[in-house]
Amino acid sequence: MFKNKFLSFINFAIITFSASFIGAIATFTSKEPWYSELSKPVFTPPDWVFGPVWTLLYLSMTIAIWSVWNKNFRNLNIIYIYFIHLFFNTTWSIIFFGLNNLVLSLINLIILILFIVYLIIKFKEISKLSFYLMIPYLVWCCFALILNSTLVYLN
Repeated sequence: MFKNKFLSFINFAIITFSASFIGAIATFTSKEPWYSELSKPVFTPPDWVFGPVWTLLYLSMTIAIWSVWNKNFRNLNIIYIYFIHLFFNTTWSIIFFGLNNLVLSLINLIILILFIVYLIIKFKEISKLSFYLMIPYLVWCCFALILNSTLVYLN
């Protein structure tokens, strides 16, 4: 990456928010009318919640990976794992909204959560800040797992 802290942060932000952008495109172009017609559990958040929550989570993820990078722990393996995790993060939206496949998106989400847990464990060894910044992301994805599982059951 870059030795300059500012440039490395911008680089990580572009990569991380690119995942968000791709997922958002899949969501907005394929969501309706399919999603509205699904039977949903009562605990489904309103649509307006997802944008702000995911924006904060992507920002937290960016800061977390950037902090790990800047702790003089320039282990590319953890960076590669982070990028692979972003792939699964992005493909969930494509599978769920684009392909309308509840079961495959559930499997994708389980894999994503396993990557998040791995990253959290590795981050804890390197940066407490990174460790704590990833916790809300894990919690939100676990909630998404419950929601996705319930959608599979109801539909």
